[in-house]
Amino acid sequence: MNYDAIVIGAGFSGLYALKRLRDDLGLKTHLYEQGSGVGGTWYWNKYPGAMSDTRSHLYCYSFDRELLQSDEFSQHYRLQPEIRNYLENFARRYDLNKDISLNTEVAGAAWDGDANLWRLELADGRTVSARFVVSALGLLSRPNLPPIEGIETFAGELIHTSRWPEGTRWKGKRVGIIGTGSTGVQVITAIAPDVKHLTVFQRSPQYSVPSGNGFMSEDYIRQIKDNYDQIWQQEKETITVFGAKESHISAHDVTPEERERIFEEAWADGGGFRFMFGTFNDLITDEAANGYAQEFIRSKIRQMVKDPVKAETLCPKDLYAKRPLCDAGYFEQFNRDNVDVVDVKANPIARLEGNSVILEGGQAYELDMLILATGFDAGDGNYMRMKMNGVDGIAIQEQWKDGARSYLGIMTAKFPNLFLVNGPGVPFANQPPAIELQVDMIAELIAETRDRDAIAIEAKQTSEAEYVNLCLELTKATILPKSKSWILGANIPGKPLSLNFYMGGYGKYKDILQDVRSRDYEAFSFQH
Repeated sequence: MNYDAIVIGAGFSGLYALKRLRDDLGLKTHLYEQGSGVGGTWYWNKYPGAMSDTRSHLYCYSFDRELLQSDEFSQHYRLQPEIRNYLENFARRYDLNKDISLNTEVAGAAWDGDANLWRLELADGRTVSARFVVSALGLLSRPNLPPIEGIETFAGELIHTSRWPEGTRWKGKRVGIIGTGSTGVQVITAIAPDVKHLTVFQRSPQYSVPSGNGFMSEDYIRQIKDNYDQIWQQEKETITVFGAKESHISAHDVTPEERERIFEEAWADGGGFRFMFGTFNDLITDEAANGYAQEFIRSKIRQMVKDPVKAETLCPKDLYAKRPLCDAGYFEQFNRDNVDVVDVKANPIARLEGNSVILEGGQAYELDMLILATGFDAGDGNYMRMKMNGVDGIAIQEQWKDGARSYLGIMTAKFPNLFLVNGPGVPFANQPPAIELQVDMIAELIAETRDRDAIAIEAKQTSEAEYVNLCLELTKATILPKSKSWILGANIPGKPLSLNFYMGGYGKYKDILQDVRSRDYEAFSFQH
């Protein structure tokens, strides 16, 4: 089967790409999705407590005013079923399902320089081709499985949170969980009241603040919907579009009493992004300022957790420089008699044996269920598992052997007519509106290629190098490189530094795209 364009992945990115290319450009477009339903990340992540940490009315497409009017959200933050339902409604609204093949994995893609098109190999053995390919594989989609001896033969239930089976029961069971990132925090909070016993195997304690989630009144929801245009206009003038009123003052410019008051106010209001970006403007750029936030959150942990030994185990000692977490009562769960935390940095997991977790110190924890909340090989993870070959057969693994790189998070050199959504260098911002910026630019580039009667478009290597250097310099201006975070790929042993994000913000990224347009797309080469 031959198409004008193929889209891979049916999350926020892929669905919008399908709509833009098919409906606005008139391209014969088809989308392939590995799962049995649309939703992307929000299809796969069905674990208990799964929730967005961006405000409900902002965690959606910004372009469709009418869709928001009919959209149903009940709380400040959308739960996973609500997000998936939103995306299913979006697909129905624009009649996208007729051009989507579910349960279909793209196993490989190769550029045919003679025919000037992409040939895609599907996992079932079929091949399809297209002039243009839009990869919407997802920023957080390839599960990270920890290399623990005996993991393949664990005798109890073994579940990775990103592949949570329907109907899983945990009530009354002895449960262990590895991982205390955003997912782990949500799962622990959700299941702790119901399990017989919960053992949290913690390598890195987390800074987390209250989410501030709760049900909204009908009047409040109506206010949001009535002021849709104004809200989005204001938000798109912010750096991150997370719904936080971003601070313009330094933590050093106020008295200790005022600093404490501001932190307390943000703590009461709730929201991880709000706490990090709405209190002071230098929490991720200045270690001393960051230290004030660290100590404040640690003091809260010590207040919430009654057992002083548990409290100190749960207190992070490193920088507050990872993804800013928020929770619905995470630390309070450790006041339960049935919840324990084990420091596996001090006493690592040696192996799994039978249905037990065995530590290097010899301690054994017998479990009915072991949950892996170990996150993802973010950014390039899904690309590294694929056979993807560009000009002269160069493999994407070779192209990115020293770290994933792209121009604008949209294209990578030597891979013509291949467009990435949420590629390396995507702006660190609320994902749906950032995705809109990227997909709109992709649609423009395809239209420009067509208008110039070109057979292919490719990001220039010089343009890519300049953009990668810009991302690197912006990242170096923060304290992020000093923290072992998935944001830089540091959660995967042996993985080279991978700049998953452009840290200049939504607005400046939008300005860069406008500059590309004003320079007549000279950052790209058009082949005739």
